[in-house]
Amino acid sequence: MLKRAFYFLLAVALVAGLGSAGAQKGKGKRPARRSQVKDTRIYLVHADVLHFDDRINPDATILNGKVHFTHQGARLYCDSAYFYEASNSFEAFGHVKMYQGDTLSLVSDYAYYDGNEQMARARYNVVLKHKKTTLYTDSLDYDRLYDNAYFFEGGKMVDGKTTLTSDWGEYNTKSKMSVFNYDVKMQSPKFYLTTDTLYYDTRTSVAHIVGPSNITSGESHIYSEQGYYDTKLDRARLMNRSVLSNNGKMLVGDSVYYDSQQGFSQAFRNVVYVDSVNKNKLTGNYGEYYDNTGYAMCTDSAVAIDYSQGDSLFMHADTFKVVTFNIETDSVYRKIHAFHKVRAYRTDVQAVCDSLVYNSLDSCMTMYYDPIIWNNNQQLVGDIVHVFLRDSVIDHAHIIDNCFSIQQLRTDTACYNQVSSKEMFAYFIDGNIREAQAKGNVFIGYYFEEGDSIPIIYNYQETSELRMFLKDRKLESVWTPKTTGTMYPLNQIPEDRRRLQGFMWYDYIRPLNRDDIFNWRSKK
Repeated sequence: MLKRAFYFLLAVALVAGLGSAGAQKGKGKRPARRSQVKDTRIYLVHADVLHFDDRINPDATILNGKVHFTHQGARLYCDSAYFYEASNSFEAFGHVKMYQGDTLSLVSDYAYYDGNEQMARARYNVVLKHKKTTLYTDSLDYDRLYDNAYFFEGGKMVDGKTTLTSDWGEYNTKSKMSVFNYDVKMQSPKFYLTTDTLYYDTRTSVAHIVGPSNITSGESHIYSEQGYYDTKLDRARLMNRSVLSNNGKMLVGDSVYYDSQQGFSQAFRNVVYVDSVNKNKLTGNYGEYYDNTGYAMCTDSAVAIDYSQGDSLFMHADTFKVVTFNIETDSVYRKIHAFHKVRAYRTDVQAVCDSLVYNSLDSCMTMYYDPIIWNNNQQLVGDIVHVFLRDSVIDHAHIIDNCFSIQQLRTDTACYNQVSSKEMFAYFIDGNIREAQAKGNVFIGYYFEEGDSIPIIYNYQETSELRMFLKDRKLESVWTPKTTGTMYPLNQIPEDRRRLQGFMWYDYIRPLNRDDIFNWRSKK
C-alpha cells in the first residue's frame, strides 16, 4: 500500500515539473493551438479519508467521509465509495445523492455510476425528483446520455395530486414523458385508473391509454383500450369502442369524448346509449349526454329501442332528444322528442308521423303531423294522436280531428270496415283494446259477416256518437244514439258510400320490419 502511494505522489511531481519546464521554454512565443477534447473523467472533489486495501477491493480507491464527485455537470455525494479510476466508475454507499443542475436529484442507499456510459444504477429507497415530479422505487437506472430513468421492480410516481404505480416504468427528464407497464394504477382526488400500459406526459398531465383500461370518476366509469385522459382537466378522448357508464346508463361509440367537470360526453360512429333502468336504448352515428341536466341527443341513422315489454319497439327519426326536468328532486320527469320522419315497428303495432313527444310525467306519447298507426289489419289516422301508457303498457288513446279508423276484412278482398269522426278514444286492458269510442260527425261503413268471415250486407250509418265493446279482439256489442243510414246488398252499394269521405289505405307506407324503419315513404 505504501509503495502504491509513493508512485502516485511521484507521478504528480513529474507532471508538475514538466509543466514548469514547458512554460519556461515557450516563454515569449504564441502557444500552439491544441484540439479541444471533451473531458469524460470522473473527478474526486473531497473525501475525509482516502486509502487502498487489497483485501477489501484491490481494484478500487476506498473513500470514506463526505465523499464528493463531479462528472460533466453532475454532483455526486455519499458516505463512502469505491473509486475505480481505470474504468472511470465508482460505487457509492450510504446517503447517496446525485444533483444535476437545480431541477434533478437522485437519492438512494447505494449506487453504481459508470462515467463512460453516464449511467447511474441506484438501489434501495430510491427517490428521483425532477421539478414537480417525484419517483419512488427500490431499483432505478438513470441514463444521463438519453435522460431516461428506468425502474423494474415496482415504482411510484407522484405528479402534483396524481399518483402512478406499476411494476415497470420509464421516465424521460428531457421530454417529461413516462411509460408504465404491468399492473398500472393511477389515482387522484378526482379519478382512479387501472391498466397494463400507460404513457403519461407530466408537462400536460395527459395520460395515453394503451390496452384494456378502467377509469372511475365519481359515479362514472370508463372502459377503453385506446385513448387520452387529461388528469388536470378530467377530460378524456377515447377510441376503439370505448364505454362510458353512469347510474345504469351506458354510452358506447367508435370514439368518445368525456368532460367530467362539465358532466358532458360525446360519441361518434356506431353510437349506442343504453338506459338499463328504464329499459330503452338509442343508437346512431352521433350522440351526446349531459350528466348534470339529463339532456341526451342522438342523430344520424338514429334508432330508439324500447325493450320494457317482451316485444321490443324500434323507432327511427332524423333526431332524438331527451330533456330532463327537476333532475335533483323527487319530481324528476323526462320528455323524449323524435323529429323528423318518424317510423316505428313492433310485431303487433307500427306507426309513422313527422314528430313525436313522450312525457314521462303523465306517460303520454303524442304524435304530430300526419300520424298513422297500424295494428294487425287495422289502420288509424288523425291530426294528433295521444297514447297514454301505464307501466309501459298502453292504457288508452285519444285521436283528435279528422279521425279515420279502417279495418281490412281480408287481404284478398276490397272490403273495409270504416269509422270517421271528429274525435276518437280507445281503452285497453292488458294491452288489448276493450272499448272504442267515436264522437262528433260520426260516419260508419260496416260489413255484416256470416260463416267463415264472408261479408253479406254493407251497413252505412251517420250518428253523433259510437261506442264499441270488444273481447278477444272481436266485436262484442255496439251502442249508438239515434242514427240514419241504409243497409245494402253487396252488389248494390253506391260508390260514394262504399268508401267514406277521406278514405285512404296506406299499406305502402307501413313499416314491414325493424330494418324498414329507415325507408321513408311519403303519401301518394
